[in-house]
Amino acid sequence: MTGAGEKTARQSRGIKFTVLALAIFVTVIVAGFVHRIAQPRVLTESEMRINGLYLMDTPRNFGELNLIDHHGEAFDNARLKGKWTLVFFGFTYCPDVCPTTMTFLNELMGQLEGTEAEDTNVVMVTVDPARDTVEQLASYVPYFNEDFIGVTGEFMDIHRFATALNTPFRKVSGEGDSYQVDHSANVVLINPRGDYHGFFRAPLDMAKMKLTYRSARAMWDRQH
Repeated sequence: MTGAGEKTARQSRGIKFTVLALAIFVTVIVAGFVHRIAQPRVLTESEMRINGLYLMDTPRNFGELNLIDHHGEAFDNARLKGKWTLVFFGFTYCPDVCPTTMTFLNELMGQLEGTEAEDTNVVMVTVDPARDTVEQLASYVPYFNEDFIGVTGEFMDIHRFATALNTPFRKVSGEGDSYQVDHSANVVLINPRGDYHGFFRAPLDMAKMKLTYRSARAMWDRQH
């Protein structure tokens, strides 16, 4: 090959390489743009509040737990670490709010994506420990979802826990065992460190709760 031919061949290879490099660069840029567009937008704290999730300014330690789950095993603070936890205070004799909320939380778990469901626990803490024994919870909680956890214990231990999570409840007068218990329908959010992170305000909305929960998780991941 002559010198001019070799020069032309080199120039041709250089042009092909440049075109290929530009094509790869453009592909990467476009793929990144499409990926960002496909990702759900992370809400700000004020936007989360508007959509029903109230975050604590600083996640709060709520003290020691000394409760028991529906399997008869100890339920302490260690059970709330390493995963996100959604806590609902209710009772098995509740005629409407509790079964509705438990059904809602089961549907929510079915709509979480990727590792979200694996990293999320749902706990129902009874506000009626006199009637909600371990056996009672064992026949009630798994009906909604086999992975949900029912929790009972001494009244004062439950009351302290609920008070620390700003979830008041009180017994309503009634005859014998026919009494009801007034309680908040909010769902409390516990972060993977086991601290009180915030709460989802009732009435719950599926689309808003999914979006705000994912935003809270994304914000946590950025900060940790």
